[in-house]
Amino acid sequence: MVNVGLSGFGLAGRVLHSPLIEAAGMPVTAVVTRRANEVAALLPGAAVVDSYQALLARDDVDLVVIVTPNHLHASQAIHALRAGKHVVIDKPMCVHTAEADALIALARERGLQLSVFHNRRWDSDFLTLAALLDSGRLGEVVAFNARWDRYRPQIQDRWKEYPEPGTGLFYDLGSHLIDQVLCLFGRPEWVQADILTQRPASQVDDAFELWMGKGRLRISLGGSSFVAENRFRYRVVGERATFIKSGLDPQEDQLRAGLDPLSAGFGVEQPEYFGRLTAGQDGKVETIAARTGRWLTFYEGIRRSIENGAPVPVEATQVRTVLEIIEAALQSSSSGRRVAMHY
Repeated sequence: MVNVGLSGFGLAGRVLHSPLIEAAGMPVTAVVTRRANEVAALLPGAAVVDSYQALLARDDVDLVVIVTPNHLHASQAIHALRAGKHVVIDKPMCVHTAEADALIALARERGLQLSVFHNRRWDSDFLTLAALLDSGRLGEVVAFNARWDRYRPQIQDRWKEYPEPGTGLFYDLGSHLIDQVLCLFGRPEWVQADILTQRPASQVDDAFELWMGKGRLRISLGGSSFVAENRFRYRVVGERATFIKSGLDPQEDQLRAGLDPLSAGFGVEQPEYFGRLTAGQDGKVETIAARTGRWLTFYEGIRRSIENGAPVPVEATQVRTVLEIIEAALQSSSSGRRVAMHY
């Protein structure tokens, strides 16, 4: 049995990670947090420890899941690997590629599993889109546009709103969109970005536009804190057809509502958000039913990797490329120039 220690019990650790971990058959045995009452209510079998060092010293922790502010990810992961623990880090893996290189090298040296919770690979809409691309019905894709817009004009009192390394909307949501693009199309040839702050008194970026190119394919990703109506999530243009999809995968809202990840309706998207495929030759429109989202697949894969040596569901070497693109985008936004992504 794989026993899990949680570093952090905020929204992500409490609502997103712990239900999936336990549904995958891995008990949470210890949590570093000051929220002892919440741990007792949600994870009655878990011990509450007062320091990260105490968590790492426990013999009943095989896997450490790090769900803390982004600038702590690298140092906490290094300490866990040195303590002989397997590691899962909430996205982004860390802030800089140099940190990622150190983590990858240390995990290999110690023979331990290292992975990153890029759960949006198992969103209902993304699984649907990936299957549609694999089917060839779109033809060769020439334009890919994905957005993560929302209406959050007020600055909230949370760590993501303070000017620490790795905070802001781009690291938070841009890392998901970049990872999805890499899964679909591989490494781009160039990056150009505008990463900015639009809310008065905001101390971090709260909007971004990111453009990438690969051959004749053009990729556009973006996010804003001032969009009250989200007309689309994805717009994919192929030589044969165009696919447009609105809405957002339901799993986060379901977990917030306390729905069991093993329940029959988990990850099932409402038909009103199904995407539309429009054929270029005759304009025929077809509704594409959404696949069932399944974030649980990530932690089931983690369990297999630790118990049986199977590949982890998200390779750390893949996630390093996400950080490379983030760094290139920050450079581009600062300089106002396109940045080449060297192979």
